Amino acid sequence: MPSDDAYAAAGVSIASSDAGVRALVDVLRTIETGRPSRSLLGAGHYASVLQITPDLAIALSTDGVGSKLVVAEQTGRLGTVGIDCIAMNVNDLICVGAEPLAMLDYLAVEQPDPAALAQIATGLKIGAEDAGIEIPGGELAVLPELIRGHPSPNGFDLCGAAFGTVAPAALVTGARVAPGHALIGLPSSGLHSNGYTLARHALLEQGALGLDDRPPELGGRASVADALLEPTIIYVRAILALLASPVEVHGLAHITGGGLTNLLRLNDAVGFAIEAPLPVPPVFGLIARCGSVEDAEMWDVFNMGCGFVAVVAETDADEAVALLAARHPGTARIGTVTDRAGQIERT
Repeated sequence: MPSDDAYAAAGVSIASSDAGVRALVDVLRTIETGRPSRSLLGAGHYASVLQITPDLAIALSTDGVGSKLVVAEQTGRLGTVGIDCIAMNVNDLICVGAEPLAMLDYLAVEQPDPAALAQIATGLKIGAEDAGIEIPGGELAVLPELIRGHPSPNGFDLCGAAFGTVAPAALVTGARVAPGHALIGLPSSGLHSNGYTLARHALLEQGALGLDDRPPELGGRASVADALLEPTIIYVRAILALLASPVEVHGLAHITGGGLTNLLRLNDAVGFAIEAPLPVPPVFGLIARCGSVEDAEMWDVFNMGCGFVAVVAETDADEAVALLAARHPGTARIGTVTDRAGQIERT
């Protein structure tokens, strides 16, 4: 069971969240449509996949930016959270081998401030162009009774639902991940869009830092706000290039909340040994110090510098690293698949 002492104290219990997801899924899996299900994957994978024809399936994902938006509201820096929204969705789609095509955004606001909305749209545009997708539509809801800002009346929530296509025969599910395969890690830019309740609690409350403070752990130049608002990396183009290469890709994992335990979403009949972790960005050390967060919990909550993992054959490891590093410098072999089912080990 992952440790969540500090996270629970900040207001988020991993155990309670997992129980909530199970309650939802237990009901939703009983839906009867009157026809055979088109779903090709069970619940719990990174994206849902529905078969349309023998040669075509659609992949669907939905996600939001979470409480990273609180920092954006507090600073008035809204221009990058749209990138996060795109990233959290398309990075999930590519985990099943799909090519993302489009996303619809849902933006709920306390008040419809045109200048603020233009900033948010700028980030969505940048993210969409990076991912190579369209945003053909969306929804703006004005909900002053539900949304409260930090400060009011600047509150908003930003979510998306993305769509892509994949041939059923080309699905990457993780089922073929086997002991001896290599784990290739792609660097993160920092927290991405996960664990912000704990991060804000540790830095701004327990650590009594201000968003404009420039602690030595961040090099003295970057502010706390700079570190917290660093956009989530979009891995789409690199992963699509990997899928189009001769490298045989056995699994793809977007490392989000829960850290490297996300690898178990690919295949829990194997284990994963992290033998050479990627460098950990300094913001994580700052959170651990300010919040007195144990090392084990940091790794249970955050990506700790690795935002995405590709699983390939040992013989393809060097080629995969070179191909992915062309777009994401710092990509490296981080570990190996083991025969210790369900175990994530850091050595």
